[in-house]
Amino acid sequence: MPLLHAIVLGAVQGLSEFLPISSSGHLVLVPWLFGWEELTRDPELNRTFDVALHMGTFVGAAAYFRRDLVVLAGAGLRSIRRRSVRCPDERMAWLLLLSSVPAALAGALLDSVVEDQLSAEWLVGAMLIVFGLVLLWADRLPGVRGEASFGAREALLMGLAQSLALQPGVSRSGVTISMGRGLGFTREAATRLSFLMSLPVIGGAGLYTGSDVLLEGGLPPGMGPAFAWGMVTSGLTGFIAVWGLLRLLRTGSFRPFVLYRVVLGLAVLSAATV
Repeated sequence: MPLLHAIVLGAVQGLSEFLPISSSGHLVLVPWLFGWEELTRDPELNRTFDVALHMGTFVGAAAYFRRDLVVLAGAGLRSIRRRSVRCPDERMAWLLLLSSVPAALAGALLDSVVEDQLSAEWLVGAMLIVFGLVLLWADRLPGVRGEASFGAREALLMGLAQSLALQPGVSRSGVTISMGRGLGFTREAATRLSFLMSLPVIGGAGLYTGSDVLLEGGLPPGMGPAFAWGMVTSGLTGFIAVWGLLRLLRTGSFRPFVLYRVVLGLAVLSAATV
């Protein structure tokens, strides 16, 4: 794999994982649009590289939320030792784990189905449009709730929404933010919750799939530099995407991302049917 391809795909993964535009969809579309056949010819290489990029993104997002994660991890451990939940941080730690359950179950049951049957370019384009319009609907809703009102009901509903992101083109952040807005959260609260609840899923999926890769022999020969550059790029751009979106939402909306999704989706549908 050329280093340029690895760097471009790393940047695409890092930005699109947290911006509501679908990382899995872009990782399908970019090699297809540019004719980068090294991944399409070798599904195992594609799968291994995808795991590496997701782990890079996880590190970037974890670096941004490092203070939150230290507090939440400490709170969760305290509640385990005490065998009770007594403070908001302890409650939030367990709610974030609860929110990851639907996506973890869906991933374990349906991952091969998605990879084999639901990654067609035309379907990715359609999902970009459909869930872009869902995001537009959610963006227009009033929102007054903050993170403190996040409860078990909200965790399960946003977690169920997160499981839909197995389909390329949906967007993990887009669909969970849309559900959060539908539940009455402000743009910033819905986005922060979306990002925090994605970390157990991304990290867990990376470890699960990465263990399979190691058991099957590890990285393909000669691919170390490409994988390293891809991971570093995805981590840096993931950090930037989280920082930038939270900053944007203090005064802006999701409409630029809706426009991007619809235009890209229409272009993909047009190209896929030629």
